[in-house]
Amino acid sequence: MISQPSNPKSKIGILKSKIRLYWPLIKSLQTGLLVVTGVAGYMSARCPVLSWQALLGLLGSLFLAISGSTILNMWYDRDIDRVMNRTHHRPIASGQVSPQEALRLGLALSSLGVAWAAWLNPLYGLVVFAGLFFDVIVYTIWLKRRTCWSIVWGGISGGMPILAGRVLGLHNLGAGAQIDDIGLLLTLAVLFWIPTHILTFSMRYFDDYQAAGIPTFPSTYGFDATRKVIALSSVLAALCIALSAILIRVEWGYIHLLAFLSAGLMVLAFLTVLRPSQKLNFGLFKFASVYMLLAMVLLSV
Repeated sequence: MISQPSNPKSKIGILKSKIRLYWPLIKSLQTGLLVVTGVAGYMSARCPVLSWQALLGLLGSLFLAISGSTILNMWYDRDIDRVMNRTHHRPIASGQVSPQEALRLGLALSSLGVAWAAWLNPLYGLVVFAGLFFDVIVYTIWLKRRTCWSIVWGGISGGMPILAGRVLGLHNLGAGAQIDDIGLLLTLAVLFWIPTHILTFSMRYFDDYQAAGIPTFPSTYGFDATRKVIALSSVLAALCIALSAILIRVEWGYIHLLAFLSAGLMVLAFLTVLRPSQKLNFGLFKFASVYMLLAMVLLSV
């Protein structure tokens, strides 16, 4: 029997369908924002992207590592995703992707990302690995179901991409790969921003987290205390970003714009304390993401 030649179009169709199925697993908006922070960390060294290899290495390694860790988190949390209205439709929770398939994909992407990062520079690779370790092992597997303070460790993992970018930028600049004061300050900026992002989210979906048995700040300390923590973390995040901008000598015109954005973040945060409402809370959640994205762009330019 003569075998029929495979149809390239059918293979392309299968590949496209797989990508469409896997894409929600990586939480593209969240992953994209973290990659942008990595670019901002890289550019904070005032290291211009002189070649496509440098840009590809930075973007590719961060994207793969972050995507892989996100898939691994979703794989581990598939049981609680099934009982939450917000997440029950996710590919693993809904049965569109099997847990075994997701685990293999998550391990493959994260391993490739870390290996690529280590090949670019050992310290850069170590920081990227630290972000994955804190996110998957410490935050998701160890602490998320035990304590609301898990968000601190989640915040540390969220700060690793910008620190990694800074390390690689210094390396490519010829200053030697190192963790310096500016890198730590940028990491703190993201760490303090995380509560504004996560805690507003946990208040909006309070019932979902209760149904899943996940301890949150609102369920542990109440809504009023949570709003005060959000206001304080917003102020600290804005101060860290402002100080970072000054230290890396961002032009004053951009610093003025950054100050305007920071003022908007702090005003919204304090309004949620003084005039609490679901609408204002969700408005702060959305603005916090836009603020971080624009702040990273301003630090980059």
